[in-house]
Amino acid sequence: MASSVFLAVNGTLMRGLELNGNLQKIGAEFVREALTEPAYRLWSIGDRHPAMQRVETNGAAIAVEVWAVPATGITALLQLEPPGLCIGKVRLADGEEVLGVLGEAILCTGQREITDWGGWQAYTAELTNQVQLAN
Repeated sequence: MASSVFLAVNGTLMRGLELNGNLQKIGAEFVREALTEPAYRLWSIGDRHPAMQRVETNGAAIAVEVWAVPATGITALLQLEPPGLCIGKVRLADGEEVLGVLGEAILCTGQREITDWGGWQAYTAELTNQVQLAN
């Protein structure tokens, strides 16, 4: 893809999820699944979407998808993201540094930390299982 950048996504932009169409609209192409280096923590923002932050200590590897995004589409994509999410640099487990979707610290205050699940999809699968068991 000419004039594209790699973007790591960790939540509702992932394949098959609610906001993946936003990537499709700007002509992004899926590249691969990956893990971050073990330096991130993840929060559930009202069980609607996650927010990932890089931390100095007690970080973990978080499951992400890497997409090739047209450079001209990054701004449009960011404007479609929920408030408090932003674009920053994310280091992957293989040492590659790419752009990625991160959450502002204030967004995570008082929210449920879900780092131990290792990613948004694992966390939401657990929520679905709990609902099914309750019924």
